[in-house]
Parts: sequence; C-alpha cells; structure tokens
Amino acid sequence: MTTKTSDRHRVSVEGVVEARRKFLKGLGGGAAGVAVAAAAGTVAAPHVANAQAQGRTLRIQSSWPPGTGGYRIFERWATTVPELTGGELSVKTFPAGAVSGDFQLMDAVRNGVLDGMNLFTVYWAGRMPAGVFLSSYPMGPNHPHHWDMLFNAFGGNELARELYQKQGMYFVGHVHHDLNLIHSKKPINSLDDFNGLLLRVPGGIVADCFAAIGARTTLLPGSEVYPALERGTIEAADYTGPAVNFDLGFQQVTNYIVMGPPSTPCLHQPVDLMDFSLSLRVWQSLSPRMKELLPQLVAAYSSLHYGAIQAANREAWGKYTKAGTTVTRLSEEDAARFRKIAIPKWFEWANKDKDAARLFKLHLDVMQDPSVAYITPEDIKGHELKL
Repeated sequence: MTTKTSDRHRVSVEGVVEARRKFLKGLGGGAAGVAVAAAAGTVAAPHVANAQAQGRTLRIQSSWPPGTGGYRIFERWATTVPELTGGELSVKTFPAGAVSGDFQLMDAVRNGVLDGMNLFTVYWAGRMPAGVFLSSYPMGPNHPHHWDMLFNAFGGNELARELYQKQGMYFVGHVHHDLNLIHSKKPINSLDDFNGLLLRVPGGIVADCFAAIGARTTLLPGSEVYPALERGTIEAADYTGPAVNFDLGFQQVTNYIVMGPPSTPCLHQPVDLMDFSLSLRVWQSLSPRMKELLPQLVAAYSSLHYGAIQAANREAWGKYTKAGTTVTRLSEEDAARFRKIAIPKWFEWANKDKDAARLFKLHLDVMQDPSVAYITPEDIKGHELKL
C-alpha cells in the first residue's frame, strides 16, 4: 500500500509539473511565469494526491466580449486550473452578456445564477461608492505597481474583501489589464474639444470629470460601445486598450484615438483593473487548500493577462496606422488642468460614505509614499477626508 500511495503522489506531482510547463510555455516565461510557477509549486505539496474533495466547476462570466484577445487569455488561463488544483476545481468561462449584462452581473453571482465574475471593477461604482477606488480613476495612481502596492502592501486586499462581503461576494484578487483609450469620430486636440461631445464612459469619477469639462456623457457596458459608435448615438467612447479595441473593430467606426501627453498617456483610466470574485457562499464552500491556492492562481492570471495584452498592443498600433487612424495627444497644460478638476472629485466620491473614505485613505497613503511621490500635501490642501 505504501508503494501505491507513493506512486499516486508521484503521478499527481508530475501532472502538476506538466501543467506548469504548458502554462509557462504559453506565457513565454518572464515575471508572469514566476508567478505561475509559485502557484504551481503550492499545488505540488505532499498532500495534493490525498485531496478527497470532489471536483467542481466554477461558472465565471467575464466582462470581455467574445472574440477579443482579453477573453481568449481568460479562456487559456481557465484550461490550466484543473491540473493546477489537482482536479479539485475547473472554470467554465462565459463572455460578456452570455448569462447576464455587465451591470447586473453582481446580482447574477449573488443569486447563484453564476458562481463568480471577472468584472471590470469600475462597474461597482453604481453599487457602492468605494467601488471607484478599486480600479483606475482620473489622474489617480498611474502605474500597475502602484496598485500592487495598494492591494498587497497597504491593506487593499483586506479592505476590498470586507467591502465585497457586505455585498455577498468575495474578492479573490485584482487583474491587471491596461490603460484605456478614447476613440473618436472627430479630432480632439485639447480638453476644450470635449465640450458638447457625446461620450461613452464607464461611470464614477470618470463620468464626473468629463461632464465637468462639458462632455455629454452616457453610461454603456462594453458590449454596447461598438454598436453605439456605428449608429452614431455617441461620437466618442472610452474603452479598453489598443489590441482589444482593434479586435472589436473600433477603427472601422472612428477615425481618431485621443491620448494624454507623453508624461501621462491616459488621463482618465491609466491602470484599468478587473477583478476575479466569487459569491460568498461559493467561497465559503471551498476547501482550505483552495482558499489558499485560488488567490495565487488569480495573481498568476493577472500576470499572464497583462503581459499578453501588452504584446498584442505592440502589433495593434501598426494596424491602426494601416487602417488610417490618427492618434492625437493632449498637452501638458491639458493634463494639469484635468488634474485640478479630478482632485476635488476624488474627495467628493471618497466622502460619499465611510467605506469609500477608508479605501481612499489607502490611496492617499500610496500616492504620498516617498517611493511614489505622486501627490504632495500642497496638491490636496483644503480637501478633507471624512473618516
């Protein structure tokens, strides 16, 4: 019996190692590969062969529309989950709109129609004010590592999980995507050109800031952006980054991409985030081993996702040039002006309730940390955070 148990353990570990090899090959190594290797190494613990939990499938809907690079990356990650969990978990993926609309997705998860979601986190803003500070916002932390600091070193994960539990959800982890672009039917060379523009935005502080400079904003889920541009019911739209937007055909219905100056390529959502979350009921039903492992697998997915998106972006810029799309850039003066508009909006949203204020306090801590130094006390002078 000892020999048979040992053989079962050896086969199980070999399976995990093979899964890790396949995943690393798909990633091309690098930092993302290190994250995956760490997650796989956790699975390859001595007790993995003795896991008795019956395999279960988590039904997860993404905000990514079908056929986009983002959704293909999510599907690819999902195929690795069974081997990396020793068969205890698998993930059945659904693209945006397949089961529920994006803005109804939280209800679908809480009500058991789905087990979880891979959502653009900014969509939480309509459900809880703190949601605007769980993803990128105008002139906020503007590099991915700032957000890693927030979640992993400044208490963001713990607070996000507390807030999600109030909504009947469990925040497993954040997923890096990209900066966001604005595609427009007409040239935009300054902030003044947004005045009167029919502009799709995701809501929250983004909507408030563009409304403050005169844009006529409308809130639409990602799946409705292309049809609205095609019909002309909007003139411009914020959405994701270069590669995904090209997959969606935005170059066919717009002529321009609007970006910030070289110092700040994106003014309104410089580090757009998604999250991977489960219903609280589903999370509580997982084994202790899965509760330890799943956040690591999501962190590995984030690395995979971000790296693959950036590789696709490199190719996409040339495709836009061939399609005749013109990239226009706002000035440094425009960026400074937008910053003055954005900072009061930060505090307006933070002071909507105590949870939003608590979360934004972590943002202020990150942005004023000496290693970041993104804002100074002078920048926020006269603004009070109501904790």
